[in-house]
Amino acid sequence: MASYEAEPIVLAEDSESADVTADLADVGEGTKESDYAGKDVKGKIVLVSAQPGAVQDLAVGKFGAAGIVSYAQNQKTAWWGEDENLIRWGHLETFSPNKTFAFMVSLQTARRLRERLAQGEEIRLHAVAKAGQHAGNYEVVTAAIRGADRQLQDEEIAFSCHLDHQRPGANDNASGCVTILEVARTLQKLIAEGKLARPARTIRFIWPPEIEGTVTLLNAKPEFAKRIKAVVHMDMVGGGPETKAVFHVTRGPMSLPSFVHDVAWAFAEFVNEESYKFAATGKAEFPLVAPEGGKEPLGAADSAYTLGSDHQVYQDSSFGIPAIYLNDWPDRYIHTNLDTAANIDPTKLKRAAFIGAASGYFLARLNVQNASSGLELSSEARSARLAARMFSRIRGLSKAEEASVNQVFTDYVAGSDESLQAFLGAPRSTSSGTRLNANNAKPGELVFARTATPKGPLEVFGYDYFEEHRRAAGVATPKLLRYEGLWGAGEEYAYEVLNFADGQRNTQKIRDAVSAEYGPVPLELVVEYLLAAEKIGVVEQVK
Repeated sequence: MASYEAEPIVLAEDSESADVTADLADVGEGTKESDYAGKDVKGKIVLVSAQPGAVQDLAVGKFGAAGIVSYAQNQKTAWWGEDENLIRWGHLETFSPNKTFAFMVSLQTARRLRERLAQGEEIRLHAVAKAGQHAGNYEVVTAAIRGADRQLQDEEIAFSCHLDHQRPGANDNASGCVTILEVARTLQKLIAEGKLARPARTIRFIWPPEIEGTVTLLNAKPEFAKRIKAVVHMDMVGGGPETKAVFHVTRGPMSLPSFVHDVAWAFAEFVNEESYKFAATGKAEFPLVAPEGGKEPLGAADSAYTLGSDHQVYQDSSFGIPAIYLNDWPDRYIHTNLDTAANIDPTKLKRAAFIGAASGYFLARLNVQNASSGLELSSEARSARLAARMFSRIRGLSKAEEASVNQVFTDYVAGSDESLQAFLGAPRSTSSGTRLNANNAKPGELVFARTATPKGPLEVFGYDYFEEHRRAAGVATPKLLRYEGLWGAGEEYAYEVLNFADGQRNTQKIRDAVSAEYGPVPLELVVEYLLAAEKIGVVEQVK
């Protein structure tokens, strides 16, 4: 029914070794005690529709199940649940005390099993797993093209991806890994042949495990974080038409405005125009079509910030490094057995490589002497795009919220313009025009700043720093973490609240900033979250 040799994705991550023969029990979703009402699952293998990690403490820890078979579906998109042959990448909780195993099956297999069980048939399974956890090392591969300018060569433009995930994992994220490798090979070759001048800054290429590997790298080797001026991050950049993917050039968070996103979008717009011209007429000066690839237009989107990959580590306020994020979404086959090379479009890889390489090389060459009016033009275009986005967001908001959103977007545009001068060496303004804490300050007047540690986002795959330390300190879960806004949810709000906690902005300004980015949120939720973060040592009040 499930074989690791045939389909490696069938064994859930963080499974433990087992050799179990047991009856199968259908408990539906498996996440609520009511799912187990009237069912004796002790010593049995439970069939669940939820991810294994969401049920293991209840099924195994409380009710004594021997193991788990899950038919959890992948991320919700318009195509969710349509293909009953998909097998989803499964996860158990890394640090749960209730160690167990879990196998993943397709919706088709699960439906057949459920039908048989519903008819009163007893199904006995034999499960064998050889798996476990052990201490290891983060193996992060890097390479560099050394810069030519003695004054700038210690500064770096980094290309990033993530070198892990389930097999087959073609688009997520073999595509990003091979594309930055091809960028490295191409730039090195063109520089060696004298067709491109060696850049002033060093260009670095990094292949880490996703998110946690980048957090570890920047903490273990802080000189990396100090040298890197900007990042081009690629995560899922090759999805062909069958995946239904849309290619995004994703901007940074509003807490870190930067001109680098205008650089990336300028090259993406060029590819959009040339690829559409070729698709529509069969003629274009730069079609950027691979011999084995498709001929469709790229149709890249200039997209607002989203979480979900290593770019969020670099752009965390602990490091403050702007990151261009090139990515596909949606992808109907993400994290499944059908994320295969057959669904990768070589043309799309080529275009992603061009946008990334051109952006990175441009930034590596940029200096005071060659900073041109082209960047001023891109600034004007950015202002127009952001204005359109702002007007679309203020519809239906109160007059007070409208004024707040307008101010936040105005500050963001000014910050993006200022970021160019900071990139070229001018000191960046740190004043946010706010008052510091006073005695008996009102909640909206409190001012917080990040502490020196921990550095980076508080949550990585399998581990949540905030949750662990909150429990140890006896702090209730802040309501912000469960808040659903118009354009974002708890994790996004929390990420940006910490980023905006710069020792200058008060909590009212932080609330206004995250409200403009993700939708209006009550001030008391922001204050409660920051006070909780203070209790676990993530922030401190500025008096």
